[in-house]
Amino acid sequence: MSSQQFSSSLLEHAVNEFAKLPGIGRKTALRLVLHLLKQPEQEVEIFGNAFIQLRKEIVYCRVCHNISDTDVCHICSNPGRDHETICVVENIKDVMSIENTQQFRGLYHVLGGIISPMDGIGPGDLEIESLIQRASTHNVKEIILALSTTMEGDTTNFYIFRKLAPLNIKITTIARGIAIGDELEYADEVTLGRSILNRVEFTNSFK
Repeated sequence: MSSQQFSSSLLEHAVNEFAKLPGIGRKTALRLVLHLLKQPEQEVEIFGNAFIQLRKEIVYCRVCHNISDTDVCHICSNPGRDHETICVVENIKDVMSIENTQQFRGLYHVLGGIISPMDGIGPGDLEIESLIQRASTHNVKEIILALSTTMEGDTTNFYIFRKLAPLNIKITTIARGIAIGDELEYADEVTLGRSILNRVEFTNSFK
């Protein structure tokens, strides 16, 4: 879709911005913008301000690095959660996926990615050291490694396992109900929930 097809530079600019979003092509971007133009001005302002406020005010939990409105997220500050069990995940979407199963009542630790030399991501780029510190200074009894069952995920699992070994903490991983090569966010809630409940000792997970 060339710029000559737009009767307004404002419209073109808005379409270009929407098209920057992942999975949004130019045609979809145009449809979204035209939809917003049909809405009351106040509704569009609320829509736009929601993202401005999100970007300005959102913080990351200083304990688990999950996205939060406060310094410590509502999961970490909840006394009803199991504070002796920490589930290690790759990103914030994985926290949401596991929470949707309603099968896990422990805490989380968001790494912010997985080790991937091809992408230039090493252990120092992730929240691994903060996990080790957290595990060594709190009354943690179990660490669940709930990373995607890809080569990069398994590499990260082994690295964390080696780092945690001196602490004598039980280390488990999600059961292989999640197919090898799958990413956690694409697993259905039933399968993911069972994988959490039927987790196995990490050292026995590949036998």
